[in-house]
Amino acid sequence: MTRTLLSLGHGYSARALAARLLAQGWRVIGTTRSPDKAERLRAEGVEPLVWPGDDLGPALAAATHLLSSVAPDGAGDPVLRAEGARIGAAGVVWAGYLSTTGVYGDRQGGWVDEGSALTPATERGRARVAAEAAWRATGLPLHIFRLAGIYGPGRGPFEKVRDGSARRILKPGQVFSRIHVEDIAQVLEASIARPNPGAVYNLCDDDPAPPEDVLSEAARLLGLPEPPAVPYDPATLSPMAASFYAESKRVRNDRIKTELGVRLRYPDYRAGLAALLAEETRSST
Repeated sequence: MTRTLLSLGHGYSARALAARLLAQGWRVIGTTRSPDKAERLRAEGVEPLVWPGDDLGPALAAATHLLSSVAPDGAGDPVLRAEGARIGAAGVVWAGYLSTTGVYGDRQGGWVDEGSALTPATERGRARVAAEAAWRATGLPLHIFRLAGIYGPGRGPFEKVRDGSARRILKPGQVFSRIHVEDIAQVLEASIARPNPGAVYNLCDDDPAPPEDVLSEAARLLGLPEPPAVPYDPATLSPMAASFYAESKRVRNDRIKTELGVRLRYPDYRAGLAALLAEETRSST
């Protein structure tokens, strides 16, 4: 029987997983809202569905594994709102839902793990808590992955440092956890190999750090001046950026190591940025 992943909202993280699975002979079906993106997925070996629009029934019937990367909206989880009954009846052996460490809320720099109380401080965080509960209620063999800030190819700080638009926003005590997209993919792959329905995993690296330190390291690697520092002022930030700066916490990742045997390829932002720049250099030569 062909192992088949149905990837709902087949975006940045899911594409990294798909590359690994396709190399092992998997069938991957991915949904996107854009016909243009559908063609890009097809070129990557993924069978695209434009959804909402295309019928998910045949894909759900074929799927052995299911992953949702779709974020909730103001009315809840859009996938379950439209397809909850059919998804709940899917005969998959593994299901995953990509959530966020924002469900833990603000801990003023303190540590959280998967057993910490969910005390979201933002609307986005509260929507994720509700979405996690809704996915649990489907009865699927569900695994929840709470992702820290994602970076990787095409999502690094180098472009802004090069063009001079980067700013080091200084908020005393602010720390973020982050995760390289390839480490997300390897955690998902490890979970598929070792299913544990009901499990929750934090996906982050070993080094929660102030965001301004990441920009300073990017500038150092590029041999450019450190970006200018500006004091934190939420009024000057986008709503998304302001929501990130509203929370400060350090996230533990022990469970992915002890339960899944994961060894992070990029255990801190220094290793991750160095690898990104090396890949950029190789690609441009």
